[in-house]
Amino acid sequence: MLIAQQKKNENIAEYILYMYQVEDIIRAFKFDLDAILANYVEPQLPDSSFMNQYSAWYTSLIQQMKSQKIEKTGHLMDTQEIMIELSYLHNTLLNMTKDEKYIALFDVAAKNIDELKAKSDLKEKNHVEIAFHGMYMKLLLKLQKKEISSETEEAFDSMRIMLAYLGRGYHKMKAGDLDFLQN
Repeated sequence: MLIAQQKKNENIAEYILYMYQVEDIIRAFKFDLDAILANYVEPQLPDSSFMNQYSAWYTSLIQQMKSQKIEKTGHLMDTQEIMIELSYLHNTLLNMTKDEKYIALFDVAAKNIDELKAKSDLKEKNHVEIAFHGMYMKLLLKLQKKEISSETEEAFDSMRIMLAYLGRGYHKMKAGDLDFLQN
């Protein structure tokens, strides 16, 4: 909860990946709040003073996931709204402001994103969503201590760099510091 808020304020890309992971944790514990708190949250807390806040946060997330009918797959509406904003920014940087640096980063990442799209069930997703799924896939591979080839690592890096630039732009946009009229 505290980590999520910090990531949301400082690095929107990390926030999205964190929320994907939290959703999967909730699913892995079969929406059992007590099991989540005892086996996942409590071992990570330096002391129990935050337990009530985490309990309330996970309770809220569980309720949202159930009411949004994403018990098996899918992402929370709040996370999806951010993804829509990032996709809008992505299209704006490419097509309206023609941000040269972003276009160059996207050009490098695009072939890797398209390759991931072709090899996955992400056919209906846009480039930004696919890049995030690629980054989440990398996180899961690392957590499972699976080897990542140098070619795959390079592909992930191109997506990571593109998303990092997009994330910085997102925070500027939210702060009102991104001028769409000037490049």
